[in-house]
Amino acid sequence: MTSINPPAVLGALNKNDSAPVSKSLLQEPLEYSGTLDQYNAFDVTPVIGREFPSVQLSDLLKDEAKIRDLGITVAQRGVVFFRNQDLSVEDQKILGQKLGLLTGKPETSGLHRHAVNNSKRGVAVDKEGNRDDEISVISSEQNKKFYNGIFTVNSKKIASHGWHADISFEPVPSDYTILKIHTLPHDAGGDTLWASGYEAYDRLSPAWQKFAESLTATHAQPYFGKLVEKHGLELIEENRGAPDNSGVDFKASHPVVRTNPVTGWKSLFASGSQIRDGGFDNVTERENEILKAYFLELVSQNHDLQVRFKWRLNDVAIWDNRSAFHTATYDYHGKRQGNRVVSVGSKPYLDPNSTSRQEAIHRLERDNSKNKT
Repeated sequence: MTSINPPAVLGALNKNDSAPVSKSLLQEPLEYSGTLDQYNAFDVTPVIGREFPSVQLSDLLKDEAKIRDLGITVAQRGVVFFRNQDLSVEDQKILGQKLGLLTGKPETSGLHRHAVNNSKRGVAVDKEGNRDDEISVISSEQNKKFYNGIFTVNSKKIASHGWHADISFEPVPSDYTILKIHTLPHDAGGDTLWASGYEAYDRLSPAWQKFAESLTATHAQPYFGKLVEKHGLELIEENRGAPDNSGVDFKASHPVVRTNPVTGWKSLFASGSQIRDGGFDNVTERENEILKAYFLELVSQNHDLQVRFKWRLNDVAIWDNRSAFHTATYDYHGKRQGNRVVSVGSKPYLDPNSTSRQEAIHRLERDNSKNKT
């Protein structure tokens, strides 16, 4: 299947060839222009999630203003849901790349080629039997084969074990993910949960916010090497969606609190399984244990900053990995499979002058109140 060339998709949007590699091109947060207001939509919870029950994403592909507004909406709401989509695999890739490019990611960032979940596993992405390195096939059957029963109904792991943001072990991690589920288990399970990193940051006291902002953490995925040893898998080692995403270390240090360039809001970025095998930099072993436990607790035990989605056939979820965590629910016995497109974004950073989500909302409310008077 075809690979998307980022400059070709970008067109005339950005011709700044001197932009630093892997740095966001945005100089300030983006403003939503209202092009999606014509469609029926509702917020699933006050904090996170929005659903467009009747929009077909395939109808938005030729309208870059709508795709840009969609990227802004996903960045603000964390995750956005679409029901019963006719989106093809190729169109899913085009949408994934345009979401990032139209909201400021550099031309050097494309679609992620997962080191393990790629075409070399021999899993088809469509009925014609095509395989594609830029599609991560989410397969319950593959999980059973490779992950020793961790991701199954019989797992003895605590369910919060799975909270993470996609590919944060890469030096240039993801901005957006698009997941379409086309095969559902015969029983009722298989829901996915998302949690707001914006709200997790806002739950910290001012003193802890300052402390968290002073930290970096190493995100690591050592299991890929074990899969090579046990199953003889061939890894994709070079240019996994960005030139910096190369090698087989699968670890990277990022700010614990990062600024989402699209919204300008601060978000907790270090929690859950993405730092389980890494951890917080330049702290003691005991401090590391305490920080891991507390930041995971913020995400997993505050159900009012979470949203839960029950998949139906061909539903699509689009989420922002800079500002949302997610985890699957392995409570089913049947087969579950879908196609995932992961856009590579820009290198994480913290702008000390950026604001929190709640501060931004309160500021907007104050401004609206002044305008009314």
